[in-house]
Amino acid sequence: MTPAIRLGPLVFPIELGVLLLSAALGLLACALLARLRRVRSDISAADAPSARNTLWNALLWGLLAARLGYLWQYRDAYLPEPLSMLDLRDGGWNGLIGLAAAWAYALATILRRRAPWRLTLAALAVASLVWLGGRALIAPPAPQSHPALAELVLSDLQGAPASLAAFRGKPAVVNLWASWCPPCRREMPVFEQAQAGHPDVHFVFLNQGESPRAIADYLRDHAPGLRNVLRDGQSQASRALSNSGLPATLFLDADGRLTGLRVGELSRATLRERLDALKAANGSEP
Repeated sequence: MTPAIRLGPLVFPIELGVLLLSAALGLLACALLARLRRVRSDISAADAPSARNTLWNALLWGLLAARLGYLWQYRDAYLPEPLSMLDLRDGGWNGLIGLAAAWAYALATILRRRAPWRLTLAALAVASLVWLGGRALIAPPAPQSHPALAELVLSDLQGAPASLAAFRGKPAVVNLWASWCPPCRREMPVFEQAQAGHPDVHFVFLNQGESPRAIADYLRDHAPGLRNVLRDGQSQASRALSNSGLPATLFLDADGRLTGLRVGELSRATLRERLDALKAANGSEP
């Protein structure tokens, strides 16, 4: 399953869907519990709106804290381009910090007697459990072989046969891209810098469906230092992963097993996060 939600030309990380689902179910739980308790005459007419407002505010404070926590964790990757901190498309969030902030806000509101504690805590608990369960379900699986990737018929830009098997022995990052894809072009300098700075990782750039001339022209003008550029003329890699969105980035361990897949644009910070996880999985220092 591709870890992304595709709406027309837009690609969103599936984590966003899990967050929206948890918020919706938390609010639904709040409404159902309020109705039940009104039948039992346990709450006043103002309790349900108060709990609902507290949940919304807790969600907003949680999102802000999750982003700020991530920015601090990877601050050295954002500081060269401070405005990139505002680009939420990179998906950089520290979920556990966000969850703690949401609970802290809700508890503080309850202690100030501005929200009914039973209703608020029950609804927030439902939202939290859905979010934690969703995260567990979409967590990267254990490294696994992917025969379809090993069987890809690829070539280099001179037309000679090539294979991803040639890059075993080190962790590998395989980027699926095309020159007509705006987010692919935006993230290319990030990958070029990472390739130069991480000699212990293979970076492979697998063009999807373009001619050798189009690829060479783009690289000459925009990424002359890029190495390990291969051509997937029939876009077999995208089909093998049931993926219709670009860019997509595969993370393979030293034995060529798939450990992760990211659909959508990577920033310096989110690529570094993935590289740290890849190196840790291979027993090397991030």
